[in-house]
Order: sequence, then structure tokens, then C-alpha cells
Amino acid sequence: MTPRLLVVTAVPAERDAVVRGLGGTAAETPVPGGRVLLRTPLADVLAAGVGPAAAAAGTAAALTAAEYRLVVSAGIAGGFQPGAPVGSAVVADMVVAADLGAEGPEGFLPVAELGFGTSEHRPPGPLSRRVADALGAAYGPVLTVSTVTGTAARAAELTRRHPGALAEAMEGFGVAEAAAAHGLPVLEVRTVSNPVGPRDRAAWRIGEALDALADAFARLGKQPAVLDVGDRT
Repeated sequence: MTPRLLVVTAVPAERDAVVRGLGGTAAETPVPGGRVLLRTPLADVLAAGVGPAAAAAGTAAALTAAEYRLVVSAGIAGGFQPGAPVGSAVVADMVVAADLGAEGPEGFLPVAELGFGTSEHRPPGPLSRRVADALGAAYGPVLTVSTVTGTAARAAELTRRHPGALAEAMEGFGVAEAAAAHGLPVLEVRTVSNPVGPRDRAAWRIGEALDALADAFARLGKQPAVLDVGDRT
């Protein structure tokens, strides 16, 4: 049976954490562009690369190689405090391209306001809320950025423009764009490795966040009905 889920991460460490959570064994399957899927009974898991462009390209390539019913962007992220503490999980109610647009005299203008497309994707509300509840995760906007925030001023600017934002990462919007082009719903699931703000590598808890990511997918693997997207025929 073709797996119902495509899970897209940025790097192999995140991919391997997802696979570990789903059971720890997976077969390798090549996809166009030299990438390799790890195939588990529930999901195909792909490390597509860092950033929205690599994420979009990798997701699009995988979606030409098999049929899926749902695409999930997954990995570790920075968390906006106090809503998303280190080690916690976040599920997106909205996937936002936070720095796609233009600067103007009055500040930042999202690409949607410029008339050049969209700057956000909304996962199916009942599905994303159900997943958040199953994981005990915070539920709110997850921002996609091309440059990771490294100052308090930038963190404050992002939260001013995106009230309620819980996390920032670099791939969700790219994954969502590719999924939308194929008419598929998307989710974004993140676990928090560091606070968004001044860059302090010593404060990052990458191992803890990867363990939390594995735990999140272990929980989903034990209750796959949570991920049911309904009849799409």
C-alpha cells in the first residue's frame, strides 16, 4: 500500500528522529534529484535540505514519485517565549512566509500585499487541531524565515508583525507551496531547540529537541487515525 504521509525535514538528523519515532526501520527509495526517501509503514520521510527553496524542490520531487494524502513539514525550530519553551512541541495553525516581501517607508510589506502571490498557508483546521491535542502541543502560527533570528530586536519585530507566533523555522512555507501545487493538505510539526532571539549556541538543546521530535512521531504512529484527512476521492 502506498504510504499516506510524506514527512519532509531539512537535515538527516531530523529525518532520522522521525523514523526512530515511527518505529526505527525504513527502506531507502530514490526520488528525482538524487534524494532518498526512508519508507516506513506509515510515512515516507525525506531530508530535503535547509531553507524554503530546497524544501519546496525536494517536496515537489518526492510528490512526483508516489501518491500521498498528506504532507507534513517537520523538524526542530526556535520558539518564541513564553509560548513555546525549549523541548516543547508546536503544531502550526498557519504557515507564514515571514520575510517574503519588500521593505517600504512604513515597514515590511508581505508579498501578498504586493499582489505577487500568497504569504501564508492554513492547514486543515480540524486536522491540525486534532494533531496538536494528540501531542499536547502549542497551537499557533509557525513562521518560515530565510535568515534565522539572532537579535532581540528582530524577534520583537516578528512578534509585532505576527501576533501569537510560536516558532520560526526555515522550511515550512516551501513544503506548503509544493503541497498546494499538488492539491494536498499540509501540516507543520516542530519541536523547540532554542528561544528565538539573541544567538547563543550554548543555550541550544538540539538533542533534547530531536528526542521530542521522535516522541511526537511515536505518539502519532500509535494513533494514525489522528492524521486521517478524510475521503479525497
